[in-house]
Amino acid sequence: MEPLLSINNLHVTSNCDTKTYLNKVNLEIKKGEMVGLIGESGSGKSMSARALLGLVPHSMKVRGEISFQSQDLLTINAKQHRRLLGKEIGMIFQDYRGSFTPFIKVGKQIVETICTHFSISKKEAKNLALKVLLEMGLDSERIYRSYPFQLSGGQVQRSAIAMTLALKPDLLICDEVTTALDVMNGEKVLNYIDQVRKETGCAVLMITHDLALAYKRTDRMYVMHEGEIVEEGLPEQIRCHHKHPYTKKLCSCLLSLPGENNLDLNGRVVL
Repeated sequence: MEPLLSINNLHVTSNCDTKTYLNKVNLEIKKGEMVGLIGESGSGKSMSARALLGLVPHSMKVRGEISFQSQDLLTINAKQHRRLLGKEIGMIFQDYRGSFTPFIKVGKQIVETICTHFSISKKEAKNLALKVLLEMGLDSERIYRSYPFQLSGGQVQRSAIAMTLALKPDLLICDEVTTALDVMNGEKVLNYIDQVRKETGCAVLMITHDLALAYKRTDRMYVMHEGEIVEEGLPEQIRCHHKHPYTKKLCSCLLSLPGENNLDLNGRVVL
């Protein structure tokens, strides 16, 4: 199967080449696949996503190839690139509060986003907005009528996720999506993302430093360190048969609970 997204030899440097942010990054995702990109804070995970979205500052230079549905995102013009964002490539940002304008009600912003990408009436868009808010475990009517500052951080985060998922993009980039959520709501959100993936066949790039989440949810994993991909493989390979010293160090940070060594990757007891 041809990759939906293929990143080849990606470099991001300062304009004067005195600082390297990403170096020789190679990564691919197939349709319907959930791929994890793990590493410590500042390793280049979010920078990789921003390069894909065309959100790298003008003070930086991007080289290489980012192929999405056979289009090189680094060579198409800005207008063509913008058309892909939202409906084709969706992004759930780590800074969730930046997803909404504070003085416009959440519902109105979600409806405007839906109507921008789909030729449907505002009534249909409202029904879709209420549906996805409800799927996030929210009081959809109240959230719809509220301003962002009237909501908790977790409610704003789930509303931002709902707005992105309403568009059902072909590629969904999730940057630390559960950061502001408690365990139960985090699981609910991840289950819904997985449900959307199975229903639509979309691909998911899960950027996280939560190793337990990556082991449990992803089909394949990439390990990033200081702007480079140092290892890739299946979750079981990364967890139990890693080769790179940094991966070993990263995996050792996941503390084991008593008796955990007797569990398999799905949490079942191995006799």
